[in-house]
Amino acid sequence: MLFEEKIDPRCVYCRRGKPLDDGQIICPKRGIVSPGSSCGAFQYDPLKRVPPRPAAPKLDLPQEDFEL
Repeated sequence: MLFEEKIDPRCVYCRRGKPLDDGQIICPKRGIVSPGSSCGAFQYDPLKRVPPRPAAPKLDLPQEDFEL
C-alpha cells in the first residue's frame, strides 16, 4: 500500500499550496507558511505527496547458500 487511508493535513500536500524556492509554501488563504502547517481549507492532492521508500530487507544468509 503506497498511500495511507488517513493522511495528516500539511500544506505541502494541499491542492491550493504552491511551493516557493526557499522551502516555504504560498497559500491563497494564509499567505506564506511552512510546509508542515495546515488549515481548515486543506484539500489533499495525492500527486504532491512522495511516499517514503520501503525499507530494504536485511538478509543474513550464510555464504554456503551462494556456492555450487
